[in-house]
Amino acid sequence: MLTYLRFILPILALFAASCSSVYMPNVPNTPMLSKQGEFSGGGHISLKGNASINGAYAVSNHIGVLFSGSAMNNDRRSKDFGHKLIEIGGGYYDTFGPDNNRIIEIYGGVGKGWSDITYRDYKNDILISSELQEVDYRKSFLQVNYSSKKKNNLRLFGTDFPINYGTALRISHVRMDRFFLNGVVQPKEDNIFFEPIFFTRMALSKVVQLQYTTSSNIGLKSRKYMSAGNSIFTIGVVVNVGGK
Repeated sequence: MLTYLRFILPILALFAASCSSVYMPNVPNTPMLSKQGEFSGGGHISLKGNASINGAYAVSNHIGVLFSGSAMNNDRRSKDFGHKLIEIGGGYYDTFGPDNNRIIEIYGGVGKGWSDITYRDYKNDILISSELQEVDYRKSFLQVNYSSKKKNNLRLFGTDFPINYGTALRISHVRMDRFFLNGVVQPKEDNIFFEPIFFTRMALSKVVQLQYTTSSNIGLKSRKYMSAGNSIFTIGVVVNVGGK
């Protein structure tokens, strides 16, 4: 079932990306913590240019703290999209299985975001109208991560690269603090987003891994602006130091 979902989620992401939304999700923090003192850090980039950074630290054998941030400044002829998002959180993790190589993580947290979006309409190469959307919002989230350090090998150019997989189920409540259209105050919106996320990691060394992440973004409320118009499709690098 998980393999099937990994296949269809990139297709769903392409359909979702055609919509518009003032909310741009970041790559969820999936640190795969396994023991006290372990640090995980990563950087990810999407095809749209949305850059995310993640960090996590195991303060005890079962408690971890998180921080995340993302930013994008994408300027095009008909649409400019700029956003920033920061998050902090924490929660519980544990290892299990015959070799303690499976990991369950439960995290919650809060965040603050800003989006500035400009739409332009042209006729015969002449600008006929534009709309500026300015949004500040706050976010709270809860997510459950499952991953495995049990590795399969991918053979490339005569070398075996260990591969492992993971998934995260994240639900986020995002609520506008401020919303302007062309400088005029508008009614604020909120939404609840459900994001099933899948990631694949390929080990380049004992501590450095390449990560491919994909997800869908589902809005549980019908909203015009705070909608589920953006999903996650990124490539990145993850570093884990001090784990089992």
